[in-house]
Amino acid sequence: MALKIQFSTFNLECGTDEAGRGCLAGPVTAAAVILPLSFKNTLLNDSKQLSEKNRTLLKPIIENTCITYGVQHIFESEIDTINILNASIKAMHGAISKLKTTPEYIIVDGNRFKPFDNIPHSTIIKGDSKYLSIAAASVLAKTYRDYYMEQIHDEFPMYNWKQNKGYPTKEHRAAIKKYGITKYHRKSFRLLPEQYKLDI
Repeated sequence: MALKIQFSTFNLECGTDEAGRGCLAGPVTAAAVILPLSFKNTLLNDSKQLSEKNRTLLKPIIENTCITYGVQHIFESEIDTINILNASIKAMHGAISKLKTTPEYIIVDGNRFKPFDNIPHSTIIKGDSKYLSIAAASVLAKTYRDYYMEQIHDEFPMYNWKQNKGYPTKEHRAAIKKYGITKYHRKSFRLLPEQYKLDI
């Protein structure tokens, strides 16, 4: 099914989404995108449905053809302080605040959001597979976050973040069990399924 360009009747409609909410390490990253009404791309879809190659291909296309975009990281220490839901919403707010053009309407992937600057909004479950601007935001959030995790991989290569990107894979959890945690791990998360004692 082809993704729709608009949810509302407003021309300047912003889509926003986040990446990394379920990770054990690294930031939660959000992006916000306003696309022109003329935007078309048959490849663009929910970032989780796309290969890394296609996400990388789409990133400059989105950045060069959108009206404006913004990206915001919220790092692990703040996630631990305000919780992952609030951090995800704060990241989306931060991404929207970086837009060079103020949106008239905001559409959000998921079912939880807090009003931003009195701009009307709607939450849309699986919105990243329904609306192009949310899909574009999901691609930018994912590619920017993945790049960050690849950068910090070299500091702690034993966790293989360049591949697992901080998600709770068996390999990642085995490394946590063997080596303990780093400054990039989210201490408020259940880092191991068993109740091992961790040095936090």
